[in-house]
Amino acid sequence: MRRQKKLGTMGHIGMLGLSVAVALPMLSAVGASAADTPMKLPQILGLEDPNTFIPEDNPLTKEKVELGRTLFFDKRLSKNDTIACASCHKAETGFTDGMPVSTGINGLKGGRSAPASFNRVFSKGQFWDGRAATLEDQSIGPFANPIEHGFTTHDQLVAKMKTIPGYQKLFKDVFGRDIDIKDVGRAVASFQRTVMSGNSPVDKFDIGGDEKALNDSAKRGLELFRNKARCTRCHSGFNFTDEKFHNLGIGWDTNTVDLGRYMETNNPEDIGAFKTPTLREIARTAPYMHDGRFKTLEEVVDFYDKGGVKNPHLDNTLIPLKLTDQEKQDLVSLLKSLNGEGWQHVSAPKSFPK
Repeated sequence: MRRQKKLGTMGHIGMLGLSVAVALPMLSAVGASAADTPMKLPQILGLEDPNTFIPEDNPLTKEKVELGRTLFFDKRLSKNDTIACASCHKAETGFTDGMPVSTGINGLKGGRSAPASFNRVFSKGQFWDGRAATLEDQSIGPFANPIEHGFTTHDQLVAKMKTIPGYQKLFKDVFGRDIDIKDVGRAVASFQRTVMSGNSPVDKFDIGGDEKALNDSAKRGLELFRNKARCTRCHSGFNFTDEKFHNLGIGWDTNTVDLGRYMETNNPEDIGAFKTPTLREIARTAPYMHDGRFKTLEEVVDFYDKGGVKNPHLDNTLIPLKLTDQEKQDLVSLLKSLNGEGWQHVSAPKSFPK
């Protein structure tokens, strides 16, 4: 049996075995009679145990997750009832929106692409620039953005929600108190933690020992990924990300530089640096990079093959790779083998609180 350490993982993978439970039951209603029903997340091949990543101050319950799912899909949580979290994080496009940059209220455009919102249970700093320390903070950030959900303060959102009796009851049932923005974050974050991706063909081959899970091209791509292509210098670990920030030179060739992480830290070393995204479900999440400039994985591989775009802050992990055309094709085959399971249970509620 192959060991996950070949992928450059950090820490114990857990050897989860071959049986994978991915279906997560969703309750049709949230009731006071079972307002604290504990919930365990499934262990999925290739991923560490997600339950060890749940914060102590926001334990999972089925009712809280169901409330979070409702909030995630409800367009009334925008100023003019047109934008929900799910508007930019769609299951069919890997929980992104498939656009170079996201469109918010009144057709307004943001400056960055929508980050994938699966496997966030394992993530640390949230957003491309890591400005939210927790998933709870990330979950409420867009509500108070005049370009996204249209409110300028969280108080405006809470005031609107309090006009909906159904939400007043649900928050009392789940949290035992009136609607509060922090509880909105706790509920949405709880739902987001149920959206995962593992058990990909790469996992089945590399951990499960299934030789037929990958074709020959993807097998060669996996070897390149770990060695000549240097991918594991950033896309390491079971979630294929080092959770760090890197300057790839995006924007330096077109004078459209986004300062990225620097805006949060004021550290010159962070100028133009953005968080390494997971590569899981990468074939579903085009276009690529924080500004969505690349439409295909082939373009992305070509970009890395050239060593990024030179600038004073270019990450030292980037060098020209001198890959052959066949090697580039093999890497793309490997990347397309990272679609998995653990998110297919997600669907919009049939109705919303009134």
